[in-house]
Amino acid sequence: MAQQAQAAQSTYSKACRDLTDKQEFIDAIKSGKVLARKCAKCGHLHLATIYFCQNCGHKEFENKPLDGNGVVATYTIITVPPAGFEKYTPYAWVVMKIDGYDLRISGFLGGIGSPAQLPVGSKVKITGYDDRGILLEKQ
Repeated sequence: MAQQAQAAQSTYSKACRDLTDKQEFIDAIKSGKVLARKCAKCGHLHLATIYFCQNCGHKEFENKPLDGNGVVATYTIITVPPAGFEKYTPYAWVVMKIDGYDLRISGFLGGIGSPAQLPVGSKVKITGYDDRGILLEKQ
């Protein structure tokens, strides 16, 4: 019985840590930043949403906030939205390469109805977070 209680406590602790990590990430996004994590062993940089280093497998990191500026790497224009997103169309779901780093993050960019409005390489920045996810804006 003690092992079951210990396992349940471990699962609960991990769930609480996951929620805290997610909230930290969202809070950084809301302030126009991206919370990255630098591996304590090899220095490889990751988005804060990972649990082990993709380079060496290590599980300890230090937080590294990055400016939320970048360029469009690719995107998809949404004109037929999923339920609940009808009022936002048209919009683009953008993959942004973060300036100065080999990291990409995706987000919502409203008012984009054609490829001519958003050439690959366009400058964008993170402006917030809401029910649509990470919000981007053209610079």
